[in-house]
Order: sequence, then structure tokens, then C-alpha cells
Amino acid sequence: MTAAQPGFVADCEQCSRLARHLAEVRAEFPDYHARPVAPFGAATPRLLIVGLAPGMHGANRTGRPFTGDHAGILLYETLHRFGFASQPGAVARGDGLKLIDCRITNAVKCLPPENKPKPDEIRRCNAYLRAEIAGLPQGAAILALGGIAHQAVLMALGFRASAYRFGHGARHELPPGYTLYDSYHCSRYNTQTKRLTPEMFRAVFAAISDNLKAG
Repeated sequence: MTAAQPGFVADCEQCSRLARHLAEVRAEFPDYHARPVAPFGAATPRLLIVGLAPGMHGANRTGRPFTGDHAGILLYETLHRFGFASQPGAVARGDGLKLIDCRITNAVKCLPPENKPKPDEIRRCNAYLRAEIAGLPQGAAILALGGIAHQAVLMALGFRASAYRFGHGARHELPPGYTLYDSYHCSRYNTQTKRLTPEMFRAVFAAISDNLKAG
């Protein structure tokens, strides 16, 4: 089953800078989605993956998280390998891809200029992430792709960032009954520079999979 995030607003324009930027992108690329990107996947997943924001020529173009650009290559291949996706690639909405017991979202739902959201934009969009996390089942795993996603998850749950430090491969048991896992973001830069290798990424998913099976 696929569902949008609780409270998700498809035409949200709360962040004026982001709204202006998307209007400019739509004018330059009229075929692009260029609007807030809804989460994708199961309605009540045991795994929630949180990225940073839609990529210019990926989710911002296709309207689906991590779809159509380099960042999604390693992510969807790994999801398929561990049984969380029906196929190993994501090209466009309507390509038949389904997520299994998993949902993918972003800390910021709109494309930010230079892929750098401002702190107030992250805070404003955090209400959507808070509502989504609140709907997760007890014992769910949350995977933060990068430091900003990690901080956004903690913000949504009311924790200070200093209480749980980001680190690739780190695992944090959170009082509400969730387990937060950290990974470097699967961006082109990180994968091409080998800061994040497929083996490193798979090790994080292996830990998540083992923990969910044990639960």
C-alpha cells in the first residue's frame, strides 16, 4: 500500500524562498514536477528512510523521492537486495516500483537552491516529518541519510542534536520505542569519492534488517 505523509500539503508555500525558487524552476523546466515532493512507500512501514531534500533533476523532476538521479541508484539497489523494494531501480513514477514495509521521505519536501535548505526552512517543514514519525508502529527503524536528516528526526521527536551524535553506522535507541540508524547520504559526491561504498551502505541495511527480524 502506498500513502502520502500525514498532513502532507502538495501545494505548500510556507517557505517563501523555496516557493520562489520552485516557480523559477517550473518556468525553466515546464515538464518538471517542481513542487513539494510527497513521501513514497508503505502506509505504516517498519522502516522510514529520511533524506535531505529533492534533487534538482531527480525527485524535483519526477515527483518521487530519490527517483531519476544518481542518488537513488545505490539506495534502490540496496532496498531491493534486502527485500524492501520490488525492483532494483527507480526511473519515474509509474515504473512499477513498490516499497515493502518501507517509506522514503525528506527532511525538506521542496528543492532548495544549491541543495542547501536554511535552518528556518528545516524547522518549518519539520511538522510534516513529526506527523509522519508519530504514525510509525512501535519498534520501527528510522534511517537518516546524512547529518541534516539525522538532526531533523531528532527535532521531530523533541530531542537536542547533542543528545545523539551523527556517525555513519551509528545506532541510537530513542525513548519513544524507535531505533535511529545513521548513514552518509548516497549522493553522487559521496559514492564517487568512496566516502560511502556499497559495502558500507549494505552493512547499515544488514543491521536494520537483522533488528527488524529479531523484533
